[in-house]
Amino acid sequence: MAFNGTWKIDRNENYDKFMEKLGINVVKRKLAEHDNLKLIIEQNGDKFIIKESSTFRTKDIEFTLGVQFEYSMADGTELTGTWVMEGETLKGTFTRKDNGNTLTTTRSLVGGELVQCYNYEGVDAKRIFKKA
Repeated sequence: MAFNGTWKIDRNENYDKFMEKLGINVVKRKLAEHDNLKLIIEQNGDKFIIKESSTFRTKDIEFTLGVQFEYSMADGTELTGTWVMEGETLKGTFTRKDNGNTLTTTRSLVGGELVQCYNYEGVDAKRIFKKA
């Protein structure tokens, strides 16, 4: 499938402001901007297996499109939500367990890059990955 492969972070756009809106302290934000995140994505039909590895942690995530699951962000923020396909875009809608606010994430392929977009309380950010 289109998302399959190993993806390494190349650059961020507005990521610091996004993390600030999430309530992540300045020290963790500065570290996160240089986390060397790598995603290994395997898609088999509606099932995804994603291996996240960064300077801070390694995490395996499995989900099926349209099925709710729980996820813990690197800073410990707990979320519950679902991923769905909207055309060629993978869209995640998540609810924070601590305050009930919604975080949306999309993944799409643009010009051979994996573009991951975030929105939280009106703040948008992007993380752009290149195929490794």
